[in-house]
Amino acid sequence: MTRLIATWFYTGLLPFVPGTWGSAAALPFAVLLHKAGGFPTLLIATISVFALGWWATAKETRGKDDHDPGEIVIDEVVGMWITLLPISLAFWWHEFEISYLPWPGLLSGFVLFRIFDIWKPWPISWADQKSTPFGVMFDDVLAGVYAAISSLALAGIYHQLIQ
Repeated sequence: MTRLIATWFYTGLLPFVPGTWGSAAALPFAVLLHKAGGFPTLLIATISVFALGWWATAKETRGKDDHDPGEIVIDEVVGMWITLLPISLAFWWHEFEISYLPWPGLLSGFVLFRIFDIWKPWPISWADQKSTPFGVMFDDVLAGVYAAISSLALAGIYHQLIQ
């Protein structure tokens, strides 16, 4: 069970760039969660999956030399969902129907999250250096926050330009 969770339904076992696969696999779940209950549902799911991921990561890395193996992508799922929280909040707040994928926001969020997750500016790099399951999860939380803020800035610029 912990392997299923930590690899996000075995997505982390796909060849090449498992973090990118995990981030991509998080997108449809985020949209479905938003459709099911809006921003509150996505927020609660994000917090719950963070806790579940922390637990699963602890179980999967216990006694191993590698504290952050590539196949563990539950952290990318949480970071990606954090990135998408502003989009979910805006659609929920304004009672917009997500009957389609707001692809510019999803795509820019995905790209920005991957950039911050790979680049790891401070304090993401600080969290990444922690050799604990919490550190595995928390660096992606911070990357998600950076990507969410950047997405908001880009959305503001974009919407100012087209008005």
